[in-house]
Amino acid sequence: MKRPVPGLRRVLGLDIGGSKTHAILAEVVLADAAVKDDGGTPGGASLTAGGASPARKLAECTVGSANIASVGPDEAAAALDDLAGQLGVSDPAGHGIDTVFAGAAGADTPAARERLAGLLSRRFPGARVHVDHDTRIILAAGGLTAGTVLISGTGSAAWAKAGDGREARAGGWGYLLGDEGSGYAVARSAVRNALREFDDGLPAGPLTAQLLTQTGAAEPVDLLDLFYLRPERRYWAGLAGTVFALAASDAASSAIAEDAARHLARLALTVNRRVGTVPDTAGDPPPPPVLLAGGMLVNQPSLAAGVRGLLAAGGLPDVRVLDRAPAWGAVELARQLAGAPHRPAATVPA
Repeated sequence: MKRPVPGLRRVLGLDIGGSKTHAILAEVVLADAAVKDDGGTPGGASLTAGGASPARKLAECTVGSANIASVGPDEAAAALDDLAGQLGVSDPAGHGIDTVFAGAAGADTPAARERLAGLLSRRFPGARVHVDHDTRIILAAGGLTAGTVLISGTGSAAWAKAGDGREARAGGWGYLLGDEGSGYAVARSAVRNALREFDDGLPAGPLTAQLLTQTGAAEPVDLLDLFYLRPERRYWAGLAGTVFALAASDAASSAIAEDAARHLARLALTVNRRVGTVPDTAGDPPPPPVLLAGGMLVNQPSLAAGVRGLLAAGGLPDVRVLDRAPAWGAVELARQLAGAPHRPAATVPA
């Protein structure tokens, strides 16, 4: 293994969700060196002397989920093996990685973070390993040090960090207890609407008709069996786009879409109230930005627009949609940690 070039380190940024893991292996300028060189933000530009960008992408891949809570330790370890092979760092003794930063959905407790950190440490021995919740890497990917991350994908959650360091998190309870405003919740509401129509003896409305076509169900009541026989959240979340496609012309779809926007806006407002960043008077400083992320908010403009309007009415006018992969935020946070002395994480026995 080559010695690291002074001022440069190899880092691995991971965005670990419930269904997939996105990894970026990068060469970075250490934080102190980047300040001296007046570099920009991570994004894959070449590292050149005298005007270095802090990060240069070496390799990138997407594999199955390495989220222990979602898939279990064996499948998570297999995903990390696949990831290491695709990135060309499969040799535990010669991976050359200084720091691994993983943002993981559901990594909200010390025990959950330690389990994943141990698994990563066994796969990349000697590397500094840090695990945090996925909202933190999203804030970094947006180039922010303070602000709110509002996520709506398969699930939903919000996290806010004030300029003075105070933090608050809301939602993220999972599909059995929460996740309102998520893709799964929107599709579940569409199925409920179909079943209510059936119970009331009404003909299938436009939304129900589309659900039947997309799922192959013959009758609305067949959706009941399908929902329990095929419980994969990702499958149902993938049908949520139908609701937004019909919202402009179908009352049932419009009501579901508006309800999703209200739930998501409430999450963002809740965390901002808890950290004291919602202005009370005209003289208060402006609140930090709200960053919209996750497949629903990024890919459904009407949902993002509805949330933006509700947040502006609630005192949070600066709303932005994330325009880069969250894994780049993990790369940046790894860069900030790289080069400092560290104690290797405890490993999970094979």
